[in-house]
Amino acid sequence: MIPSSQFIPSRMFFTTGTGVHREKLTSFEMALRDAGIAHHNLVRVSSIFPPGCEIVELGVGTEGLAAGQIVFCVLSEAATNEPGRRAFASIGLATPADSSKYGFISEHHGFGESAAVAGDHAEDLAATMLATVLGIPFDPDEAWDERREEWRMPNQIVVSRNHTVVAEGPENGDWVTVVSAAVFCG
Repeated sequence: MIPSSQFIPSRMFFTTGTGVHREKLTSFEMALRDAGIAHHNLVRVSSIFPPGCEIVELGVGTEGLAAGQIVFCVLSEAATNEPGRRAFASIGLATPADSSKYGFISEHHGFGESAAVAGDHAEDLAATMLATVLGIPFDPDEAWDERREEWRMPNQIVVSRNHTVVAEGPENGDWVTVVSAAVFCG
């Protein structure tokens, strides 16, 4: 039994944002504003999706959060000021069929990939981490059930999703920053 004094999030939401500005830091701030989370003190955490955690919509998740509040999140970000260069940020989630067990959140970011490729990769990362914890041999190329759009593992069905944003560097050399986040809100 986990003591009630320990903080285990019960709700989480996903969000993405894009910001453009001549200053890199300001483009990051603009991306956080676009994502709806700029007015919080964000603390990056690692990759565990808590057992029983409910995924809620952005508006529901931010409803009880106050300006200046310390908010825990898994954050993926990328920035470029190279004209035409594609930057992406993606969050992947893999959860076991049994919601009393924990899942994994992955962050994947970089340059050049499309939203579909980056999102698939983020999901692959999360599913692979979950499979290794469950002690299941796992090959993402063979385990994906295209028809059902779910991961198939022996004696397990794993649900995955991703939240991905892609933007290209502006022609004028301004910075573009993309962020994707899984934000714990309750």
